[in-house]
Amino acid sequence: MNAEAAPRRQFASDNYAGICPEAFAAMVDANQGHEVSYGDDTWTAKASDLIRDVFETDCEVFFVFNGTSANSLSLASLCQSYHSILCHEQAHIETAECGAPEFFANGTKVLLLPGPDGKVDPQAIDRAVHKRTDIHYPKPHVLSLTQATELGTVYSLDEQRAVTEAARRCHLRVHMDGARFANAVVALGAKPKEITWESGVDVLCFGGSKNGIALGEAVVFFNTELAREFDYRCKQGGQLASKMRFLSAPWVGMLKDGAWLRYAKHSNDMAQRLEAAIRPLPHVEIAYPVQTNTVFARLPEAVTQEMYKRGWKYYTHVSPDSARLMCSWDTTAEDVSAFAADLADVTAKEPLANSPGVP
Repeated sequence: MNAEAAPRRQFASDNYAGICPEAFAAMVDANQGHEVSYGDDTWTAKASDLIRDVFETDCEVFFVFNGTSANSLSLASLCQSYHSILCHEQAHIETAECGAPEFFANGTKVLLLPGPDGKVDPQAIDRAVHKRTDIHYPKPHVLSLTQATELGTVYSLDEQRAVTEAARRCHLRVHMDGARFANAVVALGAKPKEITWESGVDVLCFGGSKNGIALGEAVVFFNTELAREFDYRCKQGGQLASKMRFLSAPWVGMLKDGAWLRYAKHSNDMAQRLEAAIRPLPHVEIAYPVQTNTVFARLPEAVTQEMYKRGWKYYTHVSPDSARLMCSWDTTAEDVSAFAADLADVTAKEPLANSPGVP
């Protein structure tokens, strides 16, 4: 019997991609013999030390199953229930975590801030903090940033410093959702420490699953005092893995020889290639600057429906008026060319060109 062909690589999400070779090999290596459970194993120690090396500082490191738990538990550790968390109106903690940050923080309120291209306007921080100071209003206590943002953009070093300095003037803690942190590091050409603790970030949720790891994120506390009893939060929140080495070992494979940055660069490069291929097409408008592994394109609904019929998958709910096209660690130039060729064929169709409301 002939083996079935592998499913087509898609542009809906970098979560669609499988495990990269380095992460997979480390898991296989960790599957030899017995190891101490609940995070007291050699793999977890090694992965934690590699993360400290990456950020060039001492820090507390915890491994959890996914980004929602990383964000929610770390934010809960920064807040009391009567506090509020400031974030961009399109931040993942607001739009895609089902109220988990509020739940794990026992009711801490999330307050939304505006800003172009998915980035918080520093002046909005001051306005939100001083909007009300009476006891009847949830006291702002944390600023949550997303780097790279939900729209695939990045805060420049100057932009991030402006935002974190505004937060510090208002006596806020700073949390960073780094689900695609690797892509931001590559896009900025910066050292990881420059866009975290050196610019005032207290805790980072360091994403691995979107960069080639099977599952698991690292919660990195640069302000180690804030990590006190975080291990209890992980246990209570169902995030303490009994066989923790299978969450931490892939990080060893990713970090020890720089695979995490190579794959981030590759996915960013594929997004640049995709943008260049589809930007000239009729009825296609690039919605936001393409800086990481994400392309947002405004497409007529008729185009999207036809692309779906041809077997392509992508999301249209992340941004109100755009299709989100994600490149992954394993996206190839051939994948980009195939998608762009189908999109060119669809947008060139005469019936579409004459459809009402199509520019």
